[in-house]
Amino acid sequence: MGRGPLTWILGIVVGIVVVLGVTALIGNEDNSGEPVPAGVWAQNVCGAVGVWRGELEALVDDIRTPSAVAMAAEEPQSETPQGRTGLVRKGLERGVEATETMVLGIDNAGVPDTENGEAAANDVSTWAERALGDLEEAQDSLDNEADSLEAAVEQFQDATGAIGATLVGGAQTLTDVAQLDPALAVAFRDTSTCQQLREERGR
Repeated sequence: MGRGPLTWILGIVVGIVVVLGVTALIGNEDNSGEPVPAGVWAQNVCGAVGVWRGELEALVDDIRTPSAVAMAAEEPQSETPQGRTGLVRKGLERGVEATETMVLGIDNAGVPDTENGEAAANDVSTWAERALGDLEEAQDSLDNEADSLEAAVEQFQDATGAIGATLVGGAQTLTDVAQLDPALAVAFRDTSTCQQLREERGR
């Protein structure tokens, strides 16, 4: 059973507030290319990734269980694979916007002042850019209307698979980066945003 209109509207408002708050934080802490303490870098990177992860998980939930408002705005055929693909398309638009914000946040986090800090910053930045590219590619793939049920199902599966793959890739990247040197391992262990991110990932 889908969520009611009030719940849907409140979800949108909360999402807007979170995005505005993160955008303000990013704008006030532009350390692009500058060395920063490992703890500061980890705090900002995990914060950016955490908000992004929450946004993607929310849009996946909306795709799986469309709200009453979303369904009312769609054609009656929205329960068909073609209709579901339309919902995924809208979700990917949100996902791309959230990923663009994350990329900016990671770039603005600077470079951790540790032995392998530059490599760590490059690894996280490379993953974020790749995640953005993958979601944009998935979004572009839905521009062509499926001409059969089978094609629509394949479109839907490929697009939703791209979202899942970026989430998995992000978790693995942060795990790998935390192992680059002891200072980064401590930073990822002790900073509040990284602790929260681990809890959300069930670790």
